[in-house]
Amino acid sequence: MSAQAYIVAAGGANYGSLREACRRIGVDVELGDDPERMAAATHVILPGVGAAGHAMGALRARGLDRALARIQQPLLGICLGMQLLFEHSEEDDADGIGLLPGTVERLPPAPSWPHMGWNTLDASSAHPLLDSVTDDDWFYFVHGYAAAPGASTLAKTQHGGAFAAVVARDNVHGVQFHPEKSGGVGRRVLSNFFALA
Repeated sequence: MSAQAYIVAAGGANYGSLREACRRIGVDVELGDDPERMAAATHVILPGVGAAGHAMGALRARGLDRALARIQQPLLGICLGMQLLFEHSEEDDADGIGLLPGTVERLPPAPSWPHMGWNTLDASSAHPLLDSVTDDDWFYFVHGYAAAPGASTLAKTQHGGAFAAVVARDNVHGVQFHPEKSGGVGRRVLSNFFALA
């Protein structure tokens, strides 16, 4: 692959497994918090672990929120990174980047909170990001908040109700699961992302 990928380092995330997953599919990635380097990449990944308010504060402190809002190349938000692409999150009453319409809400307490473990996808729309992904594939989730299914939803997952598990709108994409922790099928999703132009 000829992708020149950039992982946005906004703090609070374990980047090692994501970099290794990219390396295993032949993509070298740069990790950093430089808006100019990010803008020069062919593909940008916004991972996230932690709380929405803290993560948005870290992005704003470096001007990365504005830089992410301007990029034209394919962007992939992962877990909290996907949630930050929306307009607002109930977690910390935090405003997001606003690239996707909607609000991220706290998941119901039942069957368990947070949602942690393996689950499947119910795809509602065909999209290159989900090429060769089936309803029988299992993905690893760890989150307590999620967006409700909406116009940008490609696939949803059930956990105390339906939530958006995969989203896409123009150059903006997001997965609520962790592809870097989801084995071969997770790497397939990453490969599909890096094939996007």
